[in-house]
Amino acid sequence: MSGISRRGLLKTGVAAGVLGLSGMPLRAQSRGGKFTAGLSGANTSDSWDGRTHSDVFMISAALGGVFDALTEVAADGSLQGELATSWEASPDAKVWTFNLRQGVTFHNGKAFGADDVIESLQLHVAEGSKSAAQPLVAAITEMRKITDHQVQFTLEAGNADFPYLLSDYHLLMYPAGQIEEAIAQGIGTGLYEVVAFDPGVRFVGRRVADHYKGDSAGFFDEVELIAINDNTARMNALLTGQIDAVNRIDFRLEPLLRANPNVSIQEVTGNQHYTFPMLTQTAPFNDVNVRRALKYGVDRQDMVDKILLGHGKVGNDSPIGPANQYYHAEMEQLEYDPDRAKFHLQQAGLDSLNIDLSASNAAFEGAVDAAQLYQASAAPAGININVIQEPADGYWSNVWLVKPFSASYWTGRSTEDWMFSSAYETGVPWNDSQWDNARFQELLYSARAELDTDKRREQYYEMQQILRDDGGVIIPMFANFVQAISSRVVTPDVVGNTAQMDNNRMLERWSLA
Repeated sequence: MSGISRRGLLKTGVAAGVLGLSGMPLRAQSRGGKFTAGLSGANTSDSWDGRTHSDVFMISAALGGVFDALTEVAADGSLQGELATSWEASPDAKVWTFNLRQGVTFHNGKAFGADDVIESLQLHVAEGSKSAAQPLVAAITEMRKITDHQVQFTLEAGNADFPYLLSDYHLLMYPAGQIEEAIAQGIGTGLYEVVAFDPGVRFVGRRVADHYKGDSAGFFDEVELIAINDNTARMNALLTGQIDAVNRIDFRLEPLLRANPNVSIQEVTGNQHYTFPMLTQTAPFNDVNVRRALKYGVDRQDMVDKILLGHGKVGNDSPIGPANQYYHAEMEQLEYDPDRAKFHLQQAGLDSLNIDLSASNAAFEGAVDAAQLYQASAAPAGININVIQEPADGYWSNVWLVKPFSASYWTGRSTEDWMFSSAYETGVPWNDSQWDNARFQELLYSARAELDTDKRREQYYEMQQILRDDGGVIIPMFANFVQAISSRVVTPDVVGNTAQMDNNRMLERWSLA
């Protein structure tokens, strides 16, 4: 079986088989060798606690590396079983029964089963948990062990996308009764066991012998991820042959990369978007007219041209992108209009506006330059933006969700509900604008349980319009995933577009020539 559509999710699941657990036909790939990648997004506070993962370095080390989830989004966007083999829903999509893979062991020898699933998911709703997956797990009212290899979930309301949610990179499976030890040492069921881990510096993993995924995935004998947050240093390491792959290439160095016969560039269009969230519970961002003034004060096309150098498209303040099923491509585009921005300032009772905007290239490559472009485009409207260049290390803990106005990015999500419930539902940990709109929340809960495709589309279209007009996140551009690899690296014919580096699964899916 190659996968399953969302419509088919309610009837059955999928046991990964003929085409490999990644769900895609693979080029001829051989086992062996060491693969080394230089990645951004590492921090000295990194750990094996999936609840804290937010950027490509730890996500790639964990998911497809040291740990597994219950399900996996394949490169073609279909859903595959990982530690789950199949699933079935009640007619109202409220009760879901998952069959678990048998014969799987953790790296410490403990057998995987239903207890591990329940205890791992409960981590995200434990008292004091700040997990971004908290709202996904909180929607489960009961987790019941039916047998050692079957778990039943009862949801507070029907959710047609529930199996997709269980592929979330935060929802790693840990050994029950040993979770503290597993987080400290990196003990999972993944293809690679931890040899060395220095937070914010590097991770080294060794291929597990006799792994349940067999010869269909995990082709390297050894893998190493090196933290290289500086973009120029990352590109130079690839050009000099020190590493085999890099994420988020510096577009200014693209001609140099393309000129090197030993380097190839991958470009994939997905849902990644670069953002400027503002805390809407904090003045002056609590005034919708201030938010609208800021929306009309940004020259989106200028950012696409100068920051992305054409590797993307203009955004419209909705996180739903071209790879989503209900992307509202016909929604009227917000245009750069300083006069209209001035009008909304006046509606807010202001002649001018003075605000700080925190930015770092840790948020996205070119974020500081983008903030400065924003500063220039907003000035004619009387909006005076003071750009504060923040340090890269600690940006996600000290700036994002803390400073009132900052730069950020999202890879996007495979389904609309997944994206909205992660970042726009009232009160969720990663609602990075603290935005709360009653009509939006009403539609969110309704669309989540709606099984009629046409009705669901109508609801998601309205939600995107509400975000455009009222939301607290400015989304000036959608950015393609652009990464570079050595000529000695072999990748599948189709590379995933829901996240960087083949959906963060390069350690699972790639090999050496």
